[in-house]
Amino acid sequence: MTGRARPTPPAAGPRVLQFCHGYDGPFLDCARQYASLFAGTPYAVTTVYLTGAPDEAVVRGSASDEVIFLDYRSRDVRGLKLKAIADLRRLLRERDVRLCIAHRFKPVYVALLGSRLPVIGVHHAFGDYHRLSRRVFAGLFRARLRLLGVSDAVRDDLRASLPDWPASHIETLHNRLDVAAAQAGLLSREDARRALGLSADAWVVGNVGRLHPDKDQATLIRAFARALPGLPAGSLLAIMGSGRLEAELKALAAEEGVADQVRFLGQVADGRRYFRAFDLFALSSDHEPFGMVLLEAMAAGVPLAATACGGAPEVLDGTGALFPLCDATALADLLVRAASASPAEREAGVLRQTERLAERFSDTAARARFWSLPMTADYR
Repeated sequence: MTGRARPTPPAAGPRVLQFCHGYDGPFLDCARQYASLFAGTPYAVTTVYLTGAPDEAVVRGSASDEVIFLDYRSRDVRGLKLKAIADLRRLLRERDVRLCIAHRFKPVYVALLGSRLPVIGVHHAFGDYHRLSRRVFAGLFRARLRLLGVSDAVRDDLRASLPDWPASHIETLHNRLDVAAAQAGLLSREDARRALGLSADAWVVGNVGRLHPDKDQATLIRAFARALPGLPAGSLLAIMGSGRLEAELKALAAEEGVADQVRFLGQVADGRRYFRAFDLFALSSDHEPFGMVLLEAMAAGVPLAATACGGAPEVLDGTGALFPLCDATALADLLVRAASASPAEREAGVLRQTERLAERFSDTAARARFWSLPMTADYR
């Protein structure tokens, strides 16, 4: 067990343990989000990463009073995870921990078996309790386990899996964004386009995500090809990301006759900094549990379009356009309408998005929501 701390943790005092599977992808910011809930409270936050080597950038990004890396590989935490349970018990003997917040099922499992703490399990995906063994496990610890979904869609999936649980034991706490930090890092439209190699004058549809069937960029490419005759001259589709479908998607763009108008940008570090390069952000994903990228586009002031499934409808809620999953014709019509919107219509839509971001998906909004939940009553 390897530890890193920033700053040095207090010797005593009540503490919340945040237990994360790892810090890859969006999960570092998830740790920051939950640590920020305890700002201004008597509780210090110890964040523990089950997998992943010590990393000072992760320490800084976790926004916690103490950060500990257990440094397991994924294969080491299969099965019973007895060593991880022993490590957790050792940690708890040295700290006055009152509550554990565990992200994803494995940390929930270890926290429940390795402690007598009340545990709030945060679930970021569909299907976490579809397996009978997991439902039985959750039932055994029902007295001290509460669950949060990162969207109403995930919450409803949890409730359907555990139908005998009271609704107050399975709630929603949306993902959120440090809006000021996200906006401070944005490049201007001109600089972003220059960096990405996009024409300064083109009307650009942007998409960000792995090149994977779940993200369904194929529908987006087909829709763009159908819409192109009704779009401004020189319009482009820019897809930021990498993955196993790259060759297949490039072949599709050629088959649809838009190879020169579809730009595959590859993996771009800290991609959200470049979102102002886009005139419209389109999320074509298949049942995205939440859609953090939508919040990042909101912060950049970019109009939104997304599939009408998963978490996207509750994120947009009238502030962007929705289209049926896999419906290239509906998406093509939407692209044409977005391109023909007047500057006043575009500005009004962006303003609604900005207001929704502040009211529902900021750290301030999440803190108020978290402390109003019945499951946090004992810690206020």
